[in-house]
Formats: sequence, C-alpha cells, structure tokens
Amino acid sequence: MELKQYLYPLRRWWWLLLIATVLAALSSYLATLRQPPIFKAITTLMIGQAIMDPNPSSQEFLLSQQLADNYSAIASREPIRLATMQALGLTSLPNYVVTPNSQFIEISVTDSIPQRAQAVANELANQLILLGPEGARLNAQDRQDFVNRQLDTLQSQVETTEAEIQRLQDELGNLQSARQISDAQSQISALQNKLTTLQSNYAGLLATTQSGSVNTLSVIEPAALPVRPVGPNKMVSILLAAAVGFVLAAAAAYLLDYLDDTLKTPEQVERATGSAIIGYLQDSREEFGSRVFVSANPRHPLVEGYRSLRTNLEFASVDNPLKVLLVTSAETEVGKSFVASNLAAIIAQAEKKVILVDADMRRPNIHNFFELSNDYGLSDIFRGKLTVDDAIKEWQDGQVSVITAGSTPPNSSELLGSKKMSQILVELAERADIVVVDGPPFIVTDASILASKVDGVLVVIRSGFTHEPAVKAMMAQIQRSGARVVGVALNRVAKGPDYYGYESYYGEQPEMEVGREGAESEDGWRRTTFGGKFSLGTNSGSKQSVAESPAREID
Repeated sequence: MELKQYLYPLRRWWWLLLIATVLAALSSYLATLRQPPIFKAITTLMIGQAIMDPNPSSQEFLLSQQLADNYSAIASREPIRLATMQALGLTSLPNYVVTPNSQFIEISVTDSIPQRAQAVANELANQLILLGPEGARLNAQDRQDFVNRQLDTLQSQVETTEAEIQRLQDELGNLQSARQISDAQSQISALQNKLTTLQSNYAGLLATTQSGSVNTLSVIEPAALPVRPVGPNKMVSILLAAAVGFVLAAAAAYLLDYLDDTLKTPEQVERATGSAIIGYLQDSREEFGSRVFVSANPRHPLVEGYRSLRTNLEFASVDNPLKVLLVTSAETEVGKSFVASNLAAIIAQAEKKVILVDADMRRPNIHNFFELSNDYGLSDIFRGKLTVDDAIKEWQDGQVSVITAGSTPPNSSELLGSKKMSQILVELAERADIVVVDGPPFIVTDASILASKVDGVLVVIRSGFTHEPAVKAMMAQIQRSGARVVGVALNRVAKGPDYYGYESYYGEQPEMEVGREGAESEDGWRRTTFGGKFSLGTNSGSKQSVAESPAREID
C-alpha cells in the first residue's frame, strides 16, 4: 500500500482536522485566560551532619539516603498534613511534592497565593523536624541539659589529661636516673589509658545529641516568598490542546474511513472492479444542471473528460468491435443516465451515427436530459405499435438519435430478456455506428439480462458514493452473464482549479448557452446566437458554417 493511501483519510477529512485543531486551541486559550498565576515555594532540609564531618563514613551517607526516603514518604501522610493545617489555621493544603535527593529533602509547594505557598512549605518542614529526634529533644530538655554538662566535664578532663601527658613527655628528656625515667613512662602510659577512656565516654555522649546524630533534620534553605509565577504556561497548554485535538480528529478520520465502504480513490475502484478506469468525469451539475452540455460547450474543460472517455472506448473496440455499449452502475443516483447522454453526444461530435436507447424501463430518465417527450418509445416497439424507425426521435437535427423508454411495462425483465430485444439491438446496430444503451443498475435483474446481449459494458461509479460490496456483487453478475467490461467511468470527481491543465492551455473559456436559432437570411445563412457572445452561421445550401463575433441576431 502506498503512502498516499495511508494519508488519504487525512486529505479527505482535512476540514475536520482543521476545525478540531482550531476549536481545541481556542478552548485551551479561553480556559487559560481564567486560570490564576501559580507560584512555587521550596524548602530544603538536610539529614544528619555527615556533610560537615571531615572524615564521614560511607555507612553514614547510605543511612542518610534511606532516612531521606522515609521522611519523604512520611511528609505525604495524613498526620503531617493535619498538623500543618492546624498550625496554619487552614482547612486544606495546596499541592506539594516532597522529593528526596541523597541526604537532602526538598519540599515544593505550588499555590495561587505566594504567601500561603511560602508558609506551607516552611511549616511542612517544621512538622517533619518535630516528628524526628529533634521533637523528642524538645520534650526532654532537662535530660539534654544534663548530657551537655557531662560533655563539658569530659571535655575538660580530656584537655587536662592531654596537658599532663605533654608535660611528662617534655620532662622525660631531662631525667638521668633509670628509675625516674621508668616512673615517668609508667605515668604517661596510665594517663594515655585514662585519655582513651575519657574520649570514648565523650564520643558516646556526643552521639546522643543532635550534633553527633545521623537521624536529625535541619533546614538549610527555608522557603522564600516567590515573586514570579511558574505557571500556567499558556503557549504550551494551547499547543498541547491543539495537538490533542488534531490527534483525536485524525483518529476519527481513520475510523470514519474504515467504516465508510464507498469507493473514493482510483486504486480502490480498480481493485474492486478488476478493470481500468477509462474516464474521469468531473461534477458538472453546479454549472450546467441536469442536461446534455457537451454539444453547447465543446471547449469547456469539463468536456475533456468525455473526450478522453470516447477515445478510450475507441481503443477498446480496435480488436473487438463495439457496436452496442451498455452503460450501467451498481447502485442508483450515480449519474449513469447523465453519462450515457453526454457520451452519446460527444461520440456524435466525431461524425459518427449514434443511437441512444433508454432501456431503464423502471425509472426512465433519458428524455429529461434531451428535453424530449416520453409518450412513446421502446415499450411501444415491444407491443408492436411502432417500428424501430418510428420510435427514433432526432435531437438537434439528427446529431443524436434517441429512443426513449416509453410507458413503464409491468414485466420489464421479460421484455428485455426476450428475442425481440435482441432483434431490436441488431436493427439499431445496422442503422448506427454505435448504439449506447442506458441500462438499469445491477440492483435489478434487468441489468444482468441486458449485459448478456451487448458487445461491452461501461460501468459508472460515483466517487465517494458507490459502495464497494455493491460493486463486487455487480462484477460477479457480469462475469456470470459472460459480458465484457470495457472499462470504468469514475463520475463526479471533485473539480480542481485547473483540470489537467486544460484551462491553462486553452485559456479561460466563457460559458456558452444553448443556441437560439434565428431566421434564415436572404443569402441562405441561418445564424444561431449563443448567449449573445458569438453566433454560428450555417448555409442551408452548402452546409458550411462560420463563426461570427460579436454576435448579430437576425430578425
């Protein structure tokens, strides 16, 4: 599958993508206008005092990280939240995030009021501190004071012992007697043992205080009053909303395309029919309505599609003569009768004798396009009231011979499948270069019957309207009938600004109106005026014609 087939739903539903994206972006813009600015306050705490120790151990850092994770989890619990709200007199707390980072804890509070964000961040840190050993220390101040006094006493003893040891070591160098030297060394050894004991006691007591404990919390950076908002980021919100709208619309486009089983692209048509597309016919209803327009507007860009279809039909009949052509479709409302009418007219412009037969006897429509009477027609030939020649109606001085359907019979299938119908087609083929039969769609059995009696079948498919299952069912019926499909005409293709470059080649063409024929002048010329833009003169004797400009009406 080619890339353009994947992108086709997006190209087809481009207006849905555009509307969804614009609406999403506009809605996001209007929503962000009502959002107040958001401020962020951050308080940072530290676990223990390992960072201040000149010789910290890896065990202290590992314990600090574990404690940071635990304190971060506790900060989001209900006791801390309730204590913070009670301390600040709040009924609810703004959004906050507690993030552990090594031996640090970062409390980030976002709020529309900067003062409240600052107060909540600092109070959350305070409640965490009160929950730890520092809180217990505040509740046992007397005990802590005693420990501090003992630390001071031990520190004094350690300093005194160190001074005594230093004095004895200085005197040791001046002693002469072996006994004095031995006594001095014994005193120094005893003092060193005492010093070791005092230092061990001092370290033990110090570990029970905050200055020596790993499990302590302290604020190293209190929350400052935020002055610049951190959100909302309006541009990011709008772009994100637009992207979401586009993605949702794209998903809807692919879903609609998946649920839509109509044939929209030439590749889909060729896969469903197994036949080539020999004609791309643009929608001409807006400009010309429901009438035969190829004769009155031979240089209009829309006519080129029918010329291309005519040429491809001629190529299809090089090896297999195409005397009788059936124009049909898989469903109704695809424009097959309109295509058959204009195809007959464009073939007649190539100086060929064309007979157009309206064989859609259930819903005849050919007479409306040519503005002919349907008082008699094909049904009267079946009843024996008219011959083939009597049923033929001439259009525009015999340019196209038309046999309308006539009155609607109750048994159209039996009539079209009879030998009489085969005889009628043989007689018509003898009188014309090509017989174009406008048949019913394949939703009725009449189409299958007619397909078996003609030389070729032209299938008309309306782009974006004809359903794929109906086309496949039609192709199966055509194959069973033994008919030959000469090609597919893709009808009502979206009109582009310049159809195959035709307008740029010929220049912009004025729209022509159906000619208004004037009286024959004294010199034998009969002039027909087209919309007052130019007139066409025809000599009744020599059959020569010449175009005059500007137009001149003949009274």
